[in-house]
Amino acid sequence: MTLNKTIAALALLLAGLVPALAQDPSPVGIWQTTTGESRYAVSLCGDGTELCAKLTWLRADARSPENLAQLDKFVVRQARPVADNQWQGVVTYEGHTVDGALTLVSQNRLSLRGCQFIACQQVEFVRL
Repeated sequence: MTLNKTIAALALLLAGLVPALAQDPSPVGIWQTTTGESRYAVSLCGDGTELCAKLTWLRADARSPENLAQLDKFVVRQARPVADNQWQGVVTYEGHTVDGALTLVSQNRLSLRGCQFIACQQVEFVRL
């Protein structure tokens, strides 16, 4: 292979890789709790940089009256970006509204932490 062909092939390879490497991971998508009991659709909302999450599915043994009341409703609303891969917003959990923080741990792991007064709870998710 000549030097020109090698350079051209390398340029094509890099042109294909650069957009993939330049993209930040996104939390937008379908997520499931690590225990498998519920699934959520995470989407952009508000000004397009905020996140919302809607409860979309419950496993049969998680279908309590309290959980069913939240089905197809937003449980995270207008979480604003506060740092790289971190958002803060309002979380609705078991009928309570609390401050919460979403953290994109990796491309396929998401963490949600909600606190009311000094009591906090953290839930881990995997991307489907």
